[in-house]
Amino acid sequence: MFCVQSLIAVLCVLLMLNPAAAVAADGQAPTSTHAPESLKDTEPASEGNFLSRLTRSYRWREVAPIHVGNSSRLESLLRAGKLYLSVQDTIALALENNLDVEIQRYGPRIAEADILRAKAGGLLRGVSTQVQDSTGGGGRSTGQRGDQTGITTSASTQASSTGFGTVISQTGSTIPNLDPVFTSRLQWGHNSNPQTATFVTGTNSFVTRNDISNFSYQQGFLTGTTVNFGLSNSHVRSNSLRAEVNPSTTASVSLNIRQSLLQGFGRGVNSRNIHIARNQREISDLVFKQQVIVTVSAVLNLYWDLVSFDEDVKVRRQAMALNEKLYEDNKKQVEIGTLAPIEIVRAEAEVARAQQDLTVAETLVLQQETILKNALSRNGVASPAVAEARVILTDRIRMPEVEEIEPIQDMTANALSARPEMSQRRIQLQNAKIGLRGSKSQLLPTVDAFVNVANNALAGTVNGLPLPDADPLVPVPGRVVSPFFLGGYGTVLSQLFARNFPDYSIGVQMNIPLRNRAAQADMIRDQLTVRQQELGMQSLENQIRVDVQNALIGLQQARAQYQAAAKSRVLQEQTLDAEQKKYALGASTIFNVILVQRDLAAAQSAEVAALAAYSRARVDLGRATGQTLAQNNISLEEAFQGRISHAPSPLPVVDPQ
Repeated sequence: MFCVQSLIAVLCVLLMLNPAAAVAADGQAPTSTHAPESLKDTEPASEGNFLSRLTRSYRWREVAPIHVGNSSRLESLLRAGKLYLSVQDTIALALENNLDVEIQRYGPRIAEADILRAKAGGLLRGVSTQVQDSTGGGGRSTGQRGDQTGITTSASTQASSTGFGTVISQTGSTIPNLDPVFTSRLQWGHNSNPQTATFVTGTNSFVTRNDISNFSYQQGFLTGTTVNFGLSNSHVRSNSLRAEVNPSTTASVSLNIRQSLLQGFGRGVNSRNIHIARNQREISDLVFKQQVIVTVSAVLNLYWDLVSFDEDVKVRRQAMALNEKLYEDNKKQVEIGTLAPIEIVRAEAEVARAQQDLTVAETLVLQQETILKNALSRNGVASPAVAEARVILTDRIRMPEVEEIEPIQDMTANALSARPEMSQRRIQLQNAKIGLRGSKSQLLPTVDAFVNVANNALAGTVNGLPLPDADPLVPVPGRVVSPFFLGGYGTVLSQLFARNFPDYSIGVQMNIPLRNRAAQADMIRDQLTVRQQELGMQSLENQIRVDVQNALIGLQQARAQYQAAAKSRVLQEQTLDAEQKKYALGASTIFNVILVQRDLAAAQSAEVAALAAYSRARVDLGRATGQTLAQNNISLEEAFQGRISHAPSPLPVVDPQ
């Protein structure tokens, strides 16, 4: 009965508390619109039975398993063992299926978990700012373009990363625990104590049974306030002959309030982790944007590289056809006796060399197709349909007649505002300055004001045991006990609420470090870190200006190289035509014709390589100016969802190759 009464009492007390105190601890509701699936309640707060609502905070919420299936777009572009790809379809497949992008989608969700942790007063575990760049590209065998990666990432785009699962050590004043804590203790005890004298208890063998039920509710607030409300109950039954009330119940209701006055005072100090966590959520969005830019730039380079490799195969086939025609012509002239037999061997060797070049070009196409398909598929080339499909590209590199270039000042201004790395650095600098609040607060002495209020109560029944040293044959008057203390647990509650036995205390506790060297060192170190980050901001801004200028110069250089290569190819075509006419008239030799044919093949290959370098320069300029998403009509929201709205491009009736 005693335990039931105690539980009823504590429930009555808890109903008087504000259940929304924990929600209002940070002063505002979360503002993020990207609530991750892993953090959403499995049941709405208004649904489910009482037990499920009560235990929701103590049940783990499973994150959905990874999905390794490809989007339906990939299947829709497959036909008769061929994968038809336009530039827009390539970008869409990369956003839907690329694993680098999929891995980065977890970043904002991890940041959401850190916000939840900060609202509880916990330390931040950090978010990763590392951008994945595992999408590779092929190089050219001609040596015109020897890079082996899909995109070159400058040092300015590489950000330091805090690893997942590590706890960041925090300096500054301690943040209170903002999650309310309910504590209870139920104890049933039996004690036997031999006594050297009977003066106190009236017996040499003192036996007690003590049942304890204690309950407390503790809550910390961003103001630096800690509140502890407690209810203590003790029910004692003993064989004491001198106790007037036995068994007895004692209870106490206490309210303890402690407020930090210097160190750890104020919402600005204690909410710093919440603000930092929300900023890290924004950083995660920027990292995802940067990942999309890097991946899209990489697949664009892969696409245009494959286009150039296909064109190079056509060049090699044309060279092969010229050499085979020369071989057949020489063979006929040897048969009629107008040419020495050695010329057949020379032409045959040239055919073999041209065949080798063609084989190398064709294998480069196969390698590039494999790399591109791996970048556009979640499971790589594990699917036989994808692995065996030949890639058919429906777009070609086009060199505009006039290059539309903005003034360098406008391009630089756009890059400084659009590049996600710059925004990341700004927010990281802001976080460092927010962290200074804790370091400044830690410099102050610890001065806490406290107020303790308690109400006590006692009730029980008259001890039925005989008085010590009393003759059982001689009648004696009974024990005299005030009726105020007689009764059950209801009497205890009435005394508590009537505040018949109150306790009060108020005071100030101070802790003043005399030298405070650790706090001074932390403050100096944190300020120096802020200065380093400010210099890093300036360094990144300088690097972005260099990136834009170099990208623009690279575009102009690539355009000039292509124009020169095109003129060289035209010249070599005319030279070959003239050399073949001279050879037909007997004014030239087969050796000269072979050399001119080699020069034409090299000029054609150089033109293809120059056009591919131009396409790469265009991609790099878009990345350097932060316009990759705008130039390719990419919606960041669709990229985050992994579902691109525009339909796949219609398949061509006739292969473009």
